[in-house]
Amino acid sequence: MRASSFKKAVAMITAERVLDALGDPTRRRVFKRLRQGTRSVREIAQGMDVSRPAVSQHLKALKAAGLVVARAEGTRRIYEVDTRGIDVVRNWLDGFWDEALTAFKSAAELEAIKERNP
Repeated sequence: MRASSFKKAVAMITAERVLDALGDPTRRRVFKRLRQGTRSVREIAQGMDVSRPAVSQHLKALKAAGLVVARAEGTRRIYEVDTRGIDVVRNWLDGFWDEALTAFKSAAELEAIKERNP
């Protein structure tokens, strides 16, 4: 396997993990709350219809996917968005765009050749 193919395979696995993590509606709500700034588990859970332990489990999945990071602040853990997970998905999606542009370029060049040589 070429190095570039290996990197793409690793990125796809990571992108899949991120997309899987965001596939859960509760996790998306937790993540959305963190987009507004750093928060503790209590602050994230406030107003949600899930318990703090459930929010902690969702945060664990988001952290494993590279979407959040945590830091200790006394006895509390403060969570915030980790942009690395978003970057992985963005790069994965950009790969589709790159492929589409390459295909468009090839089609345009072929059409130009046909026009020059009817």
